[in-house]
Amino acid sequence: MSKQRSAIRGLVFAATVTAAVPAMATAGDLRDINVGMAISSVPDAGYINLTCAGEKTTHRLAEWAQWSNCPAGPDQLRGIRFEYDSETAREGTMVAGHPAILTVMIDQDAKIAALTIETDPKARLYLRKKAFLLGLQARSRYGEDGWSCSNAQPAGGKQEVGGVFVDETCSKTTDGRTVVIERHLYREPNKELKDMTDETRITIRRAGS
Repeated sequence: MSKQRSAIRGLVFAATVTAAVPAMATAGDLRDINVGMAISSVPDAGYINLTCAGEKTTHRLAEWAQWSNCPAGPDQLRGIRFEYDSETAREGTMVAGHPAILTVMIDQDAKIAALTIETDPKARLYLRKKAFLLGLQARSRYGEDGWSCSNAQPAGGKQEVGGVFVDETCSKTTDGRTVVIERHLYREPNKELKDMTDETRITIRRAGS
């Protein structure tokens, strides 16, 4: 077994058995942001690099109040990607210890219709190797019961990493929200272990929207 394979196997195993890492904050869906609240209620302090979300735009916003400057998608929602200000988050934009990409979707009534939390694929390997665990933390945050999950099994194009394989989607509706958690940990046989897929995507929407 190569040193790289052995090291990554050890890292993944360690991440699996230490899943009780810092829990997600419980004040809101994310910090002081709650799905369903008015975007005007989100403070400007503590957030930086507000950028219209979308493949064809990099338009920067000076404050949340400029949300309507972002283009509306087919669902008439306008997306804003944002980061934490280092003055209020010394470690940068992290959720429960995981480097994250954050996006809010705003409806025509200037309310937050959805929030997406994605682990950052550009994070350093020692942080990215635990990305699939963020989904477990989110499930704990919204309660362990009532989830509907589907799990895929290893196949030709997706193989275990260090004896662990995760290809899972779970959803739950609670407190007027529908939460969808996607977790993935696997590698393609033609790629190196360092290029494994290891990620979590959490989408929180108003129930029924």
